[in-house]
Amino acid sequence: MLFPKKVKFRKWHTMRRNPKKGKVATRGVTVAFGSHGLKATTHARVRSNQLESARKVIARSLGKTGKLWIRVFPDKPFTQKPPEVKLGKGKGDPVGYEVEVWPGRVLFEVDGVENMLAEETLTKAGKKLPLRTKVVARGHH
Repeated sequence: MLFPKKVKFRKWHTMRRNPKKGKVATRGVTVAFGSHGLKATTHARVRSNQLESARKVIARSLGKTGKLWIRVFPDKPFTQKPPEVKLGKGKGDPVGYEVEVWPGRVLFEVDGVENMLAEETLTKAGKKLPLRTKVVARGHH
């Protein structure tokens, strides 16, 4: 599971999330390392365990020959209140880490396998994530 060694602040502000405003990623939008990439087409907050399950799917089908790059890192702590707790009494305790992903961001990249296998693998991994994705090849957007 991906999470930072330490963070400057235990709890972050929640930030406004309004994907309808048409905000798109400006960094990490091209396939830079591998031959194929998994690109987000919608906005979501991806938690570290979701990234991990997608990574496992990819690693399983790539085998020893393929190489995998994870292009996002969950560094934003998110909090949760215990079940059946009434409102008020402060903010909940940190339970994990997430990364805010905007449309256009490349999440995973693979190399060292055939085109068909790479596309199949990345499509499967995209199903594990809480956003819509598309598979892109190097040089195409």
